[in-house]
Amino acid sequence: MGSFDVSQRIQDGMFNATSLLSQWNFKSGSQKQMIHFTGNQTTKEFIEVLETDNDVKERNCVLIQTRGKNGGTWMHPYLFIDFAMWINPKFKLDVIRFVYDQLIQFRHSAGDNYRGLTSAISRFTNVNYSQLAKGLNYIVFDKHFEGIRQSASQDQLLQLTELQKQLAFAVDMGYIKSFDELINEMRRIWNLKHKFFLK
Repeated sequence: MGSFDVSQRIQDGMFNATSLLSQWNFKSGSQKQMIHFTGNQTTKEFIEVLETDNDVKERNCVLIQTRGKNGGTWMHPYLFIDFAMWINPKFKLDVIRFVYDQLIQFRHSAGDNYRGLTSAISRFTNVNYSQLAKGLNYIVFDKHFEGIRQSASQDQLLQLTELQKQLAFAVDMGYIKSFDELINEMRRIWNLKHKFFLK
């Protein structure tokens, strides 16, 4: 991670926080201690959030583990990233910039592919662009309201991008020959994706 060596255990994915902290203190000349992070109220609140997260609970993940006198402190990847941002402000900026840039990139990509899809179907008669947008939202989010895409996750934006790209390809190749056929295909996709919830 930059100029620092990061150790991760293969068996459980935990990261060695003690090693990273030692390297940081040596390089920066600071005197940060593990207790400064683990005893921080913000850290305690974040751990509480992780403990109630469904993904973490389902995987029975250990969040933090201290092994003996010299075994060091090991952390779950989510907590380790928070820890790394705490000890290294530059890394914190890198993480923020990466997340921001990725989400912006996916939003732009989703927007570009929506324009590509609307361009492809512009040759059809009786095109209802509002119905199209609504159908796309139902497939990806299983609901629709104005501005829903502004709160979309990275995964949802990726799904939206791929869906729009595939539908535009089907139209361009002549597999879908009318707006009605497009809507029927979207209904079929929605049913395949959400049929589990219809039972």
